Amino acid sequence: MTWTVWIPLLLACLVISLTPGAGAINTMTNSLTQGWRRSLWGIIGQQAALVVHIGIVAAGVGLVVSRSPLLFTTIRWAGAAYLVYLGIRMLMQRGGAVSRSAGTAGSAERGWSMARRGFWVNLLNPKAIVFFLAFVPQFIRLDQAALPQYLVLGATVVLVDVAVMWFFFAAAARPLRRLTTTDRGARLLDRVFGSLFLAVAGLLAFAS
Repeated sequence: MTWTVWIPLLLACLVISLTPGAGAINTMTNSLTQGWRRSLWGIIGQQAALVVHIGIVAAGVGLVVSRSPLLFTTIRWAGAAYLVYLGIRMLMQRGGAVSRSAGTAGSAERGWSMARRGFWVNLLNPKAIVFFLAFVPQFIRLDQAALPQYLVLGATVVLVDVAVMWFFFAAAARPLRRLTTTDRGARLLDRVFGSLFLAVAGLLAFAS
């Protein structure tokens, strides 16, 4: 992949990663409840899902998903349902779940659990597959070996998204951690981020 192709790829990845979505909300929630450093676990899970999406597109499976209304709709509703579950779980918490998680060492969530949630948040989004179907071919030259190009593309997508998620979205949530010192503030954050998960679920399920 030449520099003239990679630079536009880099800029496109920055724009895509900076666009708020379920991954950004999940990252900010993890930063609030588990701290900025430990939020990296969730980000790692989200990147694993992005790698799967790219692999699906490279293997041609993404085209099957995009052309199958039943399969596309099934995945879309599964993704929306998972986000609804996360949103309702936050809204139903009592006594300030964020406060307990942020302030009690014993309540730290396991890294694997955070990574798994991040993985499913990003994976169960069929529109991401359709997006990569439109996005990836623009940066792949058919007259060159495909594997090295996909490796560069995948590495660029992942590294940019990690940087944006960790140093922008997770860092942006750090000032809000002062609210987690009280149950009232924690309940407010639970409601805000729970509602955001529900809003994104609605967009995923009903937006055309």
